[in-house]
Formats: sequence, C-alpha cells, structure tokens
Amino acid sequence: MDVELRHLRAFEAVARLQSFTHAATEIAITQPALSRTIRQLETAMRVTLLDRSSRHVEVTAVGRRFLGDVERILTDLDRAVATVREQVSLRLGFSWLLPDPWAQDAVARFERATGSAVSLVRSDDPLTAVQQNKIDVALVRGRVRSSTWRVVHLFDEQRVALCSVHSALADQDRLDWADVPRWPLVVNIVSGTTGPWSWPAGHGPEKVVETTNFDEWLESIAADRGIGVVPEVAMRRNIHPAVKFLPLDHAPSIPVSLVFLPNGQDALLRRFVEASMDATPTAAPGTARPEARPSPSSRSRPRR
Repeated sequence: MDVELRHLRAFEAVARLQSFTHAATEIAITQPALSRTIRQLETAMRVTLLDRSSRHVEVTAVGRRFLGDVERILTDLDRAVATVREQVSLRLGFSWLLPDPWAQDAVARFERATGSAVSLVRSDDPLTAVQQNKIDVALVRGRVRSSTWRVVHLFDEQRVALCSVHSALADQDRLDWADVPRWPLVVNIVSGTTGPWSWPAGHGPEKVVETTNFDEWLESIAADRGIGVVPEVAMRRNIHPAVKFLPLDHAPSIPVSLVFLPNGQDALLRRFVEASMDATPTAAPGTARPEARPSPSSRSRPRR
C-alpha cells in the first residue's frame, strides 16, 4: 500500500495532540476511521509510530524522527497550495454600486475561508458578461427569469428617488411611489431597476428618458431631464454633487440575487454562494432562508 497524504495528516494530528479523540475531531473523521488510518500507515512502513499502551498516546523514537519529516512535508505542501490559491480569483460582476455592508462582508468571508481572491468587475450588462465568460458570477438587481441561469436570491433593497438640485422636486422632503409617474423618468434600459415595467400597463410614466449605462443615467438626472429611482444604498454614497435623494414611500422593494451558469467554477462558486448567504441581513421571523434554485423559464433579462 502506498503512503497517502491522509495518512501523514492523521499521524501528525495524533502525534501533536497526543489523543485520537482530539485528532479525530480536528480532521473531521470518526475515531475508528482515524485508528484504521494510523494502522494502515504503520503496516505500510512496517514500524510502530505510536505507543498506545499508556493512558496517553506517545510517539515512539522512530515516530519522532518520522514526525519531523512529516511536519516539513505538510508545511511545504500547505505553503505551495496557499501560493496557488492566492493566484486563483473568482470574478464578481456588477453594474453599479454594490450593496453594503453585504459586499464587504461576503468578500471577506470567502477570502478567509478559501485563500482565493475576489476580483470585482464593473459591467453595464453583467448577465452577458457571465455568458461570455468574462465573469464567474453576477450581482443582479431585479427579477431574472430564465432556465439558463442559476439564481440565488439574497435579500431585498428599498427604493429611493433621485432628482436634480434644480428640479422642482428638490424642495420636497420625500416622494410617494404613486407620484413618480407624474414626472419624466430616466431609465437605464440595460441594468436599471425601475422603468415603465415597474407599473401596471397604462399606469407608468408618460415620458421616459432612456440611457444605456449608469453614467448616462446619472448625468441625465443631474441635468434635470427627469428623475430616477434607485436602491437606497445610493443614499450612502456621494455619487454626484448636482443630485438630491428623496425617501420614497410605498415603493416595492428590489430583489438582489447572485446569477451564474451551472457549469462555472462549481466548487469555488459554491463557497462564494455560502459566504454570500452568511453575509445576508438576518431574515424576518418566519421568513425562509433563500436557496439556490434554477429560475423559471422565460426571458433571460432582469424584469425589474
């Protein structure tokens, strides 16, 4: 029988902790399985490495010499693996402001757990970027309906209104969702979260100013061409000196999800999804924790 890495890690753990019980807990196997692994190693090497005759496990003389070599091997291996992991990154795409503090918490959890890095990629159309393999996973606001994607709903964000400091709305303290259609609405048709589709047919804004990216959208509002509606995270960022935020009453929330193709870096993606779920705000009592699931078949674009 060949000596495998699992044998070395098992022996090092027992020798260091001087306990089969504690070693089994540390390397997450049962104590009987750990005992079999040590016996396999001793049989393969035809030596006794551990003395089990006393109340405490003791390392034999030959075991102590072997332990020194094992520790060096494992240290070198762990260092080599860590070096490679530092060069492996998961690409997270987003169209504009990442939610806070979710983004910072999720990235930190993932990088601590895996040793891999997260590369943040700004994209006006992150769904297309996933399809083109330019990113591994997209942070998407709005509903995504397609059998192509895997969608993990994280949480919902509240909406706020945005107007120019020169707008007649700038003197108001807040705005009601029902009053938004009375004003020209500036819409990012590529990745925006609010547009004519956000109201029942015939109840949306009469005038729509279409833009194709975040910068065009923001500058159009600053120029008083219309108002915009965005997630409230924008209120915590100084995004433009010529705009004003207005709390928006009775507005529907915006779903925030991770979207990715099921044939991507499955293991790494799974760890990132886990970290992202752990970083989500605490659900309200009685609310089920969202799970990864294929989205229903329909269009491949977000329905905001």
